[in-house]
Amino acid sequence: MEQLAKFVSDHLGDDTSKLLLARGKWPEIDMDLAVNCIESRRKLKGKVQDWYENPRLIFPAKLSAEQCSSSATGRYKAALAERIAGTSGQVWKIADLTGGLGVDSWFFSQRASKVLYNEMQDGLCNAAVHNFRVLEADNIVVSNNAVGNAAEQVSPTVLLSEFGPDIVYMDPARRGEGGKKVFLIEECTPDVLTLREEIFKISRHILIKLSPMADISMVCDRLGPTCREVHVVATGGECKELLIWMDREWAEEYHIHAVELPADYPESEPSVFTFRPSEERGSTARTVAMTDLTGNDFLFEPGKAMMKAGAYNLVSTRMDILKLGKSTHYYIFADSDKINILKSLGKVYEILRCQPLDKRTMKTAGKDFPKAEVTSRNLPMDTDTLRKKLGVISGDDAHIFGLKSDSQGNLILCTRRI
Repeated sequence: MEQLAKFVSDHLGDDTSKLLLARGKWPEIDMDLAVNCIESRRKLKGKVQDWYENPRLIFPAKLSAEQCSSSATGRYKAALAERIAGTSGQVWKIADLTGGLGVDSWFFSQRASKVLYNEMQDGLCNAAVHNFRVLEADNIVVSNNAVGNAAEQVSPTVLLSEFGPDIVYMDPARRGEGGKKVFLIEECTPDVLTLREEIFKISRHILIKLSPMADISMVCDRLGPTCREVHVVATGGECKELLIWMDREWAEEYHIHAVELPADYPESEPSVFTFRPSEERGSTARTVAMTDLTGNDFLFEPGKAMMKAGAYNLVSTRMDILKLGKSTHYYIFADSDKINILKSLGKVYEILRCQPLDKRTMKTAGKDFPKAEVTSRNLPMDTDTLRKKLGVISGDDAHIFGLKSDSQGNLILCTRRI
């Protein structure tokens, strides 16, 4: 492993296709594995920077590097797991049944007293043994098993009974046979629906990581009433993952947390908007009327976590801001005291001009703001078409929105981001 790690470090900037063709020059190196490590390390740059910068670590599977958690989301999960265990600063254990590259297990190990890393793929498991030793993560136990109820698999009872975890964590693989993507939770591996009752006999808590594309309502309906919390985690302007906390002793409605991680997390606290689905269903947003526009207004664009969480009406009623339309999830407000809290949950713009959208107003906007970003929502034209009609190019801090208002029709808003 050390020889391979040195080769990877020495050739990190090389063309990997040329390395494969010239494999005869280095007969002592498993070139396929070396190339996987090089390409994986490149994907970890800026994502898990501590691992990228450690030249002794081995990364045998490029797909695992693509799919692993970032440092920000890994730290958030570890903090959440500690809260779930309810033993901050005390002894608690977590079992990661789908270890993969080992990033989540490593972050868990920084808060938990003991971590069980389990992975069915031999290559990843062998690399994890090496990497955890390099990282001096001495509280991680490595296991190499396929978990399930089939004959060739190890049951959760056999794997977990002796370890006795407080929490069982799973990041089910979202690819089926031949690498084809799957979307239903029961099609993922391992199948949480099949294993949950057996796991609940061993551990009160299950924490599941799912794709940000998963439908929250559908997933929670399938998982059942033990769903306690759903965390929609976004960072860097992108929704990264869904985390589902299942508690065998929970029988009430689940809560959704829309989480925006700041760029310097964990130095700065995340911004969180928490609600129950019934609260959103029971909310009715007040929509904008022309009399509501004061000439000193601001536009709020919810962040990715807020949009995925689906608190479209509730954010309007809680924050006392006006929604442009039933299907246009943009909001108008005049109270500057709300700017900072709303900025933490999305983007806020100062409205410089708000007019009905037509040929004349598009021409004027394009002339007055020749360098601007452009967004179109719920209009007969998409963003690219609107940009061409405006005749603008990217640049400056201006942003022109074409938005549909239920009460005012199609509007053009010339703004500057705050």
